[in-house]
Formats: sequence, structure tokens, C-alpha cells
Amino acid sequence: MNSSTSIAVSATEGIIHSAPTAGFWGLMLGSIGVVYGDIGTSPLYAMRESVLAAVGAGNPASEPVVLGILSLVIWALLIVVTAKYVLLLLHADNNGEGGTLALMALAQRGLGRAGASIILLGIISGALFYGDAVITPALSVLSAIEGLKIVTPAFDPYVVPITVVILLALFLVQSRGTASIAAFFGPITLVWFITLASAGIWHVAQNPIVLTAINPLHGIEFLIAHRLVGFLTLGAVFLVVTGSEALYADLGHFGRRPIQAAWLFVALPALTINYLGQGALILADPKNIENPFFLLYPEWALLPMVVLATAATVIASQAVITGAYSLTQQAISLGLLPRFEIRHTSAALFGQIYMPRVNTLLLIGVLLLVLLFRSSSALASAYGIAVTGTMVVTSMLAFVAIWKVWRWSAVAAACIIGPFLLIDLTFLSANILKIFEGGWMPLALGSMVMLIMYTWRRGSRILSEKTRRLELPLADLIRILEKKPPIRVPGTAIFLTSDPLSAPTALLHSLKHYKVLHERNAILTIESSPLPRVDPADRVHLEAISDTFSRIVLRFGFMETPNVPQALAIARKLGWNFDIMSTTFFLSRRTLRPAEASNMPHWQDRLFIALGRTANDATDYFQIPTGRVVEVGTQVKV
Repeated sequence: MNSSTSIAVSATEGIIHSAPTAGFWGLMLGSIGVVYGDIGTSPLYAMRESVLAAVGAGNPASEPVVLGILSLVIWALLIVVTAKYVLLLLHADNNGEGGTLALMALAQRGLGRAGASIILLGIISGALFYGDAVITPALSVLSAIEGLKIVTPAFDPYVVPITVVILLALFLVQSRGTASIAAFFGPITLVWFITLASAGIWHVAQNPIVLTAINPLHGIEFLIAHRLVGFLTLGAVFLVVTGSEALYADLGHFGRRPIQAAWLFVALPALTINYLGQGALILADPKNIENPFFLLYPEWALLPMVVLATAATVIASQAVITGAYSLTQQAISLGLLPRFEIRHTSAALFGQIYMPRVNTLLLIGVLLLVLLFRSSSALASAYGIAVTGTMVVTSMLAFVAIWKVWRWSAVAAACIIGPFLLIDLTFLSANILKIFEGGWMPLALGSMVMLIMYTWRRGSRILSEKTRRLELPLADLIRILEKKPPIRVPGTAIFLTSDPLSAPTALLHSLKHYKVLHERNAILTIESSPLPRVDPADRVHLEAISDTFSRIVLRFGFMETPNVPQALAIARKLGWNFDIMSTTFFLSRRTLRPAEASNMPHWQDRLFIALGRTANDATDYFQIPTGRVVEVGTQVKV
């Protein structure tokens, strides 16, 4: 399958309809539930981990320490989230779609042919996303259930088992789709933000000195005074901005203004007030550092807050899980992964998909993390690296987009992006120091995914080149058939191929074994567009090669699921007589064998062949009726 080199990641593809069609307030409420679910649950652990990082070296939780950390937290929210994402990157859209890999498409468009190498940044970002998709459910749900220990220490032995049960239930219901519960995401998360702000206001009123933390000098003085400890603390402070990529990734679902309004008027004030409240609580009694979030609330409200926190973290986890489905679908479209089974769980909502294999792998990874780390504090060390890596890639791609697409000078683009990139690299450096505390996990997972993507892409290219050398040019075959026409049979034959200029292997084998040719024949190629979605008017390109042969190219956006029969129906408007009941689709099923002399190392050959065996049937992937398909088997050595 021919494909372009761009895809886009959305943390909620499959939850919300792709185009923002609801009213402003409805979109704003929806963005509160979906876009801010991840960053909205950061108060469960971020402030605790930040203070523990500072006082763990023997420093007391003194006023300068707490105010310094609060200042870093507030300015991280203002600079990284508000300035970078809300005010800048939301304007860098790819035909209305956002996300790191959509930004990659913009950068490639600006660089032209020289932009081919930039695909590596997209691969890195996509690989790191899988690490995030595994850590987020484990960390967020575990941190919510840990609130039970505040209700009574008797719950301590049951925190991990309860977390495992909730995560099992979450992943088991994925096959049923999320359309029926997605409508509750916004209201539940709005209630969550209201409770965050309410508890914070009360404690800020008890100790208003924390309001001075808005002064950035407190943060700067903390970093200067504590040096290495202050630098290490930055790795924990970064936890307050995890989830901010969703602001950009879900641009196409809700639109720029609803996302901006939800952040500026709901999420940012609620988060800031809550963090200030936690700081005030710690200043009142340093012992509250044990769990400053749940201790914000009176004893009678603890159990309801655990329930609400669990609901909020499940919502945040749901967005990441479906985002993994979306990323995998787009990686398949790009040619970075073999075809996986995709099930559509809703007839009404575009993108409502479920991928059994991805769901199983995520579940195994999440449960292993919970059982291995057993606490949110231990998991928090592993969280930052994946997200900071993605943010660094985003900043680098944004520079190229501003320079080449917006046509600003390189100096002006560097002045805009340079400070953000410097901050991202600082956070990344602080998190890298936690590799041996758990940060190795997302790096290991990301490296494994990168290896798989690279192997599949390289192996597919080698396979395509070998196949092309073995195939006959289509024009030569047609000339031969016109001189010595075989027996004709009624109906239409469609031969799928990734190379529209060569005779498909299925066509050659059909002529060799059946010695007949249909009355009408079409060479069909499916391409992935650099656009999120292709207008139906541009979906089909039809070209008559001869009286009996036509060449058809179907184009699908990188956020669309290919549906060949539906697309071919459009060809009727172009004058092509298409009737599914009189049409036979011919596909070539290749069995891969290792070659004695290969362009790849032996282990990579084996990996590529193993990946090829896991590929889902092309018939299902392209939604072709199985009763209209003939598969021709061939063996190819790679």
C-alpha cells in the first residue's frame, strides 16, 4: 500500500466525533471531560512528589521550600501549558487537526523532499506515546485508590487488588465502545474541577502566604539555593503538566476556542487553587505531605472523593487507551505497523474503534506496572520521560512549521520556540536522572516500538523492491493481452496492488492458472493522504488504460478507516460501472521466507517475518465482502 509520511495522534479518537459540530458550550464541556482528564488528575500525586523530591534529601518542608515549589508549579502551568500549547500551538493545525504527528505533516510540507527524514521525529513521538498509554492508567487509578488508606489504614493491603480489578473492568468493556458513557465525561470532570477549587480555596484562606508563590523569584531562589536537589525536583514538578499534549491533539474534535476557554476559565484556575491549597496544608503541618490531596478534605468527604477521583482517573485512562487505538490505526496507514484487526463499535460516531490486540497488550503492560511498582510514588518516577520526550519533539517540529509553513524568518522562529525548547530540554534532563528509579520503563518500551516500526518500514520497502523486480510492467502486459486475448468471462475483476505501474501478482497468477480474463478489469491502489480526511470528491481517481483495463486510486486521510466498496461506489459518478455483486476482488497473500542473502540482519529478517504473520487479513482491513474475494498465495524471500 502506498502511503505518505504523516499521521496524527489524538488522545480521544473514538470517543468524540471528529468534527466539532455541537455548540460552543457543549464543545467546551466536552473538552473539559476529555482534553483535561489527564492533566486534571495530576493533583493526586504531583504536589506530593514535588515536595518529597525536595525534602527527601534532608531538607525541611519549610516556607521557602514550599513557596519555591508552588512557584515552579504555577509557572510550569503558565509557560508550558498556557503559553506554548493554548496560545501558540493551537494555531498550528493541519486542516483543523492537531497533535505532534499532525505537526510533523506540516513540517514535512514545508520542507518538501528534504522533509522525508523528519519522519524519525514522528516515530520517536509515537513510540513514546505507547509508554504514556501504559503508565497513565496504572498511575492515575492507583493514586486515586490510595486515598482509601487515608480513610482507614486497614485498606492498605487492598489498594493494589482493587486497582487491578478496576483496570481489568476498564479494559474488558472496551469492546463495547464508549459512546454510551462519553456523554458523562464532561459533567463528571467539571464536578471534579469544582471540588479541586473548593478544597483549595478553604486552605488558602487559612494560610494566604501561599498566594505570594505567583512571584517567580520564589522558584528561582529555590533552584539556586538547592542546586542538584532543585534540579531533581523539576522532574517531579513536571508531573503537573503531563497531559498537556491532549490540548493540541484534540484540536480537531473540539476546536480552538472551546479548548482555550475550558483551560483559561475552568482547568487552570481550579488546578492552581488546588496546588496552592495543598501547599498551605503542608505549611500548616509538614506531616500532611503523606497525601496532601486527600487530606485537603474533611473526614466525612474522604470516601466520596475517592469515588470521584476514581471516576476522574478512569476517564483520563479511557482517553489514553482509545488514543493508543487511534495511533496504531494511523501507524498502519503510514506503513509503520502491520495491519491489526479494527472493530467499529459505533455506527454513528466516526472513529469509534476497538483493537483487540492493542487492548490486550496494553492491559498486560498496565497490570505488570501496577504489580511491579505497587504505589503511585514509585510509578511517578517513570512517568515524566515519555511526556517530556514528546514535548521536545513538538517544539522541534513547531520551529520548522513556523519557519517554513508560516514563512517567518529562522531567527524569529527560533526566538519564539527557543525558550520553550530550552524549558522542555531542562525538564527532560531532570527526568532522565530518574532512569534507574523507573524511568527505564518508558524508554525500553519506546525503544522496542521504534525497533518494530523501523523493521516493518524497512522490511516492507525491501519486499516492495523485490516484488517490483519480479513483476512485469502493466503496460507491457496489456499489450501482450491485446495481441493474444484470452477467453473473456462476464463481470468485473479488481486487483489490489501497492504499485499501480506493475502488473499485480494476483493478475499474473490468475492468468497463469485460470487462463481467462474478465470483461472489465481494474488495477486498484489505496493511498494514505497527508490530510486528516479526504473530501469525497477527491476520494477516487479513475484512469482508463485500455478498453478492458482501468487504473483506480483511492485516497484516504490518515485519520480515516479505508472502506473500499463505499469508495468505489463514488466511481459510478465518474462513469465507471461498478456493481459489487458482479465484482471479484483478487488479492495476493504473500508468505515470507528468509533469504540466504538479505539486506537486513538475520534477527531483523526474523522479526519482520514474525510481524508479517501477525498482520490482519487485507479483506477485513479494507472492509471488502469476504464472499467477493479470491486470494492468490505466493512465497517471497526477504
